[in-house]
Amino acid sequence: MVNLADRKDMVIGSRVVKPGNSEEFKTGDWRARIPVLDKDACIDCLSCWVFCPDNCILVKEGSVLGVKESHCKGCGICAKICPKKAIVMKVENQ
Repeated sequence: MVNLADRKDMVIGSRVVKPGNSEEFKTGDWRARIPVLDKDACIDCLSCWVFCPDNCILVKEGSVLGVKESHCKGCGICAKICPKKAIVMKVENQ
């Protein structure tokens, strides 16, 4: 049960209320599907990185490393935009 005296400390609707605190909110819990990268098929064109609305594509030195699962909402834009179909959407927990 929520103590009503503590309600002022609650974040309403998981809003980001302070600049720079979005890392505190693990929005990846919502998704039903997760992008899976086939690194052998990936040509590191970075299209997935450019189009990801949540900045979830992990890149280092121009190479795609994977997906930041804690924030990925499973929208599938990365899989749709990939010219080599190196990213496929899989049902979560399978």
